[in-house]
Amino acid sequence: MLINNLKIAWRNLLKNKGTAVINLIGLSIGIAACLIIGLYIHHEVNYDQNVQNRDNLFRLYGVLNEDGKIRKGTSFSANTASTIDKDFQEITNAARLMDSPLFYGAGGNEIRVEGTTKQFHEDGFTYADQSFLDMFEIPMVYGDRSSALSRPFSIVISQKIAEKYFGSENPVGKSIYLNGRDTIPYSIGGVMENFPSNSHLEYDFLITLTEVEFGAGEQTRWLQSNYDTYLEVAPGTDIAQLQKKVSDDIIIEYMVPAFEAVGSVMANTIKDQAYLVMQPISDIHLYSGDISDRQARGDIKYIWMFGIVAIFILLIAAINFINLSTAQSANRAKEVGLRKVLGSGKGNLIGQFLTESILVSFIAFVLALLLVQGSLSFFNTLAGKSLALPYTSTNFILIFLGSALVIGFIAGIYPSFYLSAFNPIKVLKGKLRLGSKSGGLRSSLVVFQFTISATLIIGTLIINNQLNFILNKEVGFEKDQVLQIYGTNLMGQQVETFKNEIKSISAVADASISDYLPIEGTKRNGNSFWNEGKAQVDERVAGQAWVIDEDYLNTLGMELIEGRNFMKDRASDGQSVIINQTMAQQLNLENPVGKKITRGGNQTYEIIGIVKDFNFQSFRQVVEPLSFFAGISPSIVSVKVNTENIASVLQQLEAVWTKFNPDLDFRYDFMDQSFAAMYDNVSRIRTIFTSFAVLAIFIACLGLFALSAFVVEQRSKEMSIRKVLGATTEDIFGILTRNFVVLVLFSLVIAIPISVYLMQKWLQDFAYRVDLNWQVFVLSALIILGIGLLTVSYHALRSSLANPIRNLRNE
Repeated sequence: MLINNLKIAWRNLLKNKGTAVINLIGLSIGIAACLIIGLYIHHEVNYDQNVQNRDNLFRLYGVLNEDGKIRKGTSFSANTASTIDKDFQEITNAARLMDSPLFYGAGGNEIRVEGTTKQFHEDGFTYADQSFLDMFEIPMVYGDRSSALSRPFSIVISQKIAEKYFGSENPVGKSIYLNGRDTIPYSIGGVMENFPSNSHLEYDFLITLTEVEFGAGEQTRWLQSNYDTYLEVAPGTDIAQLQKKVSDDIIIEYMVPAFEAVGSVMANTIKDQAYLVMQPISDIHLYSGDISDRQARGDIKYIWMFGIVAIFILLIAAINFINLSTAQSANRAKEVGLRKVLGSGKGNLIGQFLTESILVSFIAFVLALLLVQGSLSFFNTLAGKSLALPYTSTNFILIFLGSALVIGFIAGIYPSFYLSAFNPIKVLKGKLRLGSKSGGLRSSLVVFQFTISATLIIGTLIINNQLNFILNKEVGFEKDQVLQIYGTNLMGQQVETFKNEIKSISAVADASISDYLPIEGTKRNGNSFWNEGKAQVDERVAGQAWVIDEDYLNTLGMELIEGRNFMKDRASDGQSVIINQTMAQQLNLENPVGKKITRGGNQTYEIIGIVKDFNFQSFRQVVEPLSFFAGISPSIVSVKVNTENIASVLQQLEAVWTKFNPDLDFRYDFMDQSFAAMYDNVSRIRTIFTSFAVLAIFIACLGLFALSAFVVEQRSKEMSIRKVLGATTEDIFGILTRNFVVLVLFSLVIAIPISVYLMQKWLQDFAYRVDLNWQVFVLSALIILGIGLLTVSYHALRSSLANPIRNLRNE
C-alpha cells in the first residue's frame, strides 16, 4: 500500500510540476532557514557544556542599588575567593581571573620567544589561579595540570599558540617575554587544549597569580575590586541558601567594616542595598546583558527572536502548501470521486494525500541541506561563528528524519481531510467546485503570511535607522581620519620622541599618547569621587579616571567648554583634573573650575577644565562621569591626519615606526572603524533581519503568485462574460487584484501594532535611540503593497487582456 501511494504521489508531482516546484522552493528555503538558525541556537545555548563539572561551578557577581540605579558587576577584591573558600564548607574550591588591561600583562601583549628577537602581538591574556585549572578540569596537551600555574612567573598557553610558535615540539619549560621586558621570563608550565568556540572563556594565555600583587597590600584590601571570582560547590548543595549565606557573610562581615574603617557612608549603602549572586557558568553567555564584565556575550532575547522568526518562515512555506492544495481541489475532485466509487475509503484517501505531502517534505529537506551547505559559510561570516552540519551525529539524523515526517504531516493534514471529504456523486455530476469556495481559510492564511512579512520589514527598517543613527550621531569627538598605532609601549622612554617625530610629518595634524580611548578594547579605570572634604559625608560619584597627555583633546577634537587644557611643562598639572559635564552635574558643582575634588577618598585634585560630554561607551548606556589626569599611558599613539591620501601617510608612519621598533610589525586601526565595530552585533542583527524579511516575503509571494493563478483560472469564464458585457481591462484587473490588496492591507493593520510593541522593547536597550516615526510605517506599507500587487498583477493583467472568445467557445 505504501509503495503504491508513493508511486501515485510521484506521478501527481510530475503532473503538477508548477505547483510542486513552488511548494519545494518555499519549503526548502523555510527548512534551510530553520536548520541554520537551529544550528546557531544549539551553539549558543550549549555554551560551556564542555565543562564536565559545570553544574557545580558558579561565577560571583554583585548587585548594588545606588540612588535607584542598579549596578551589576563581577569585579571583587583579591581576597574574596579565598575568604569564601575558607568560610563555607559547601565551597570545595575557589579561583580568580583577572583580565583587565588596566594591569600589566592582562589583555594584549607583545611577546618574544626565548632565543628569538622578533616581537609579535597576541591578545587573550588573563591572570589565573592554579585552582582555576583544577575547577574547570582544563584538558592539557603538555604539562601537569595540577602544578602548571603553581610557580611564580609561570604561564599556560593554548594549543594553537604552542603550534604557532613551537611547531610540534613540547614547549613546557621554555620561556616567553612580554612587552620587551627581557629580565622577566615567563616559564611555560603547560599547554592546554583550545577553549571551544562556545565557551565564555576566550583565552590563549593564563598567567599565574602566584605571588602576584598589583600594588602594596592589594591582595588583602577589600576596597580594591579587580578580580572575577569563580566558586565550586559540593554536589547537592542548596544554591539559593548558600548564595544568601555567602552574600551576608562577605557584605556584612568584611565589606561593610572595610568601608566603615575609612569613614565612608558607602558602608550603609552596601549594607542595605547590595547583595551577591552565584551565577551558573552555563548562564554567563546568554544571561549577562546587564552585568558589567569583560566577556563577549550573547543575549537570550535574540535567541528567542531568531527562533520564532525561523519557525514563522517555515509556517509561511507550509501555508503555501495548504493553500495550493486546497486551491487545486477542483482539479482533483474527479480523482477523489472515482476512487471513492471504486471502493476507496476516507482513510485510504487521507493516507494517499498525506503520503504526497510527506514526500514533498522529504524532498524539500534534502534540498534544504544543500542550501544550508552552500550558505553556511556566509552565515558564519555574518554571525562570527564556525557552525557546521553534524552529518555524523545520530541525534541530528533522527531529528532530521523526524522533522521531515512531522512537517509533511502538519502541512498535509488539513488538505488531506478537506479533499477526502468530497461527495463522489456531486463531484461526478460536475456540481462541486469547492476549490473556489474555500477562500475563507486561504484568505486568513495569506493574511498571516503577510503579517509576518510586514513585521519583519518594519523591524528591518527600524533596526537600520537605529544603526545609522548610532554611526552618524554627533558623539562629541572626531573619529574620522584618526588612527591608533599599537605597541608603542615597547619604545619605553622614546615614545614621546616617536610622537614628536610623527607630528613633524606634514599630513599629521596632531598626535597623542594614551591607552584610554572612546572605543571598546582600550583601558578603563573606575573610581569613586567626592567634593573635597566630603568623602566621609556624601555618597560617592562613580566615574572613570583616564590618563592622557596634553595633545589628547586636540587630537580627538574634544571641546573644552571651560577652563584650560593640561600643559606639558606645568608641574602643578600633576595635581589637576579635567572633568566632563556629567561629573560636574553629579557633583553638584556650579562654576567648577578652581574647585577641588577627591578621588578614591584620599587624593585631591584641582579642576582646571570642563570637557563637553562625549560618548565613550556604547549608545546602550548614557554618558557617565569621566575625569582626565595628566600622564603617559604608552601602549597606543593616536594620530590625526589632514589628508585624503591615507596610503602615503601610512607609508611615512611605518617608516618612522620601523626606525623605533624594527622587531615588531606596524599595527594600526582607524578610529571610525573601531567605533563601528562596537556595534557589530547590531549590524549583524540588521543583516540577519533583512535576510529573513527577504526570505519571508519571497516565500509568501511564491504562494500568492500560484494562488492568484488558480483564482484567475477559476474565474476566467466570469471575466470573459464581464468583458463581453462591456467591462474594461482596468475593471477586470481591479476585480482580480482587489481581494488580494485588501488582504495585504489587513495584514498591515495587524503587523503595525505588533511591530511597534516589539521594536519599542528592542530600542529600550539603547540610551540613545531613534523615534518610531510614521515614515517607517508608510514606507513599509508601500513596500509590502507594492510587492503584493506586483505578485498578483501578472495573472490579473494576463486575464484582463485575454480574448474572451477563447474561454466562452465551449459554452
